[in-house]
Amino acid sequence: MATIKDIAAKAGVSPATVSRVLNYDPELSVGQDTKQRIFEVAEALNYTKHKKKQKVENQVFRLIQWYDSEEELADLYYLAIRLGIEQKAEELNVRLLKENLEELSDEQADGIIALGKFDAQQVKSLQKMNEPLLLVDFDGMPYGQDSLVVDFRQAVDLVLDHFVKTGHEKIGLLSGIEFTKGNRNQIEDPRKAFFQQRLQQLRLFDPRLMVAGAFTVNGGYQAMKTFLAEAEELPTALFASSDALGVGALRAIQEARLRVPEDISVIGFNDVSVAKYVSPPLATVHVPTEWMGELALATMADIAREKAPVPRKITIGTQLILRASTR
Repeated sequence: MATIKDIAAKAGVSPATVSRVLNYDPELSVGQDTKQRIFEVAEALNYTKHKKKQKVENQVFRLIQWYDSEEELADLYYLAIRLGIEQKAEELNVRLLKENLEELSDEQADGIIALGKFDAQQVKSLQKMNEPLLLVDFDGMPYGQDSLVVDFRQAVDLVLDHFVKTGHEKIGLLSGIEFTKGNRNQIEDPRKAFFQQRLQQLRLFDPRLMVAGAFTVNGGYQAMKTFLAEAEELPTALFASSDALGVGALRAIQEARLRVPEDISVIGFNDVSVAKYVSPPLATVHVPTEWMGELALATMADIAREKAPVPRKITIGTQLILRASTR
């Protein structure tokens, strides 16, 4: 694992600054560019792979993101996927046109990688461009589009299996709240439905232990702070739908003078780089985000070369990473 000193040296800042940025210190005053540099270095140093020489492709793909740079830093999930896309594009000699949906260029491209959540109207706009389209982290099957998604059901099962195995019966969920950019339609957190279904099967579901907040560190902190102040019943184990939510929850739990994991075990989701550096280190579901980005680029290259008779949906598995935030 890369150390804080490693990150500091490569980012050109002090170890103290790196530590405070990675822990989302709300009192730290650091420029947006510095934060982005630190987070990107942390992600890059914690993801290593053996690069092979690849055939020259000379293709051009649009990369359309729904997160801007500030939103990327609030939850590093999409930043990590983007870095993987960019790394694979460099390997394959693919040129990326980084654009947003409202300002698309007239330049001809060999395909479109749309990263994030999109509403029906936005998908139709992308389809009208008549370029091969791959939706990443969004199920394209209802629209007849190729897509690359995470296996959320498997991920939730991993977390709940661990909690039940370690003796927990009061299990809570801190789910995420997010909206599409176009029509501001709320997007249902898929982990929430699978969580409820599984706990109902186990006869352990308690709706009083369900919390929700925006997919940011502050969103997790505020939601958990309010919940801890008002709850009739507290969970002994908490699953957060993202590491950003989990980091915020840790802060709120510790401020309430509760111990992690002795009073409440916490497991996050994504395994972004900051999960290793918070205190205590955050247990999490590992999503191979950078590799997912690489796979998206490689899949787009395949789609651009040869049109398939039916749309494909590639599902990415996950792995539970146990750290000190859970017993």
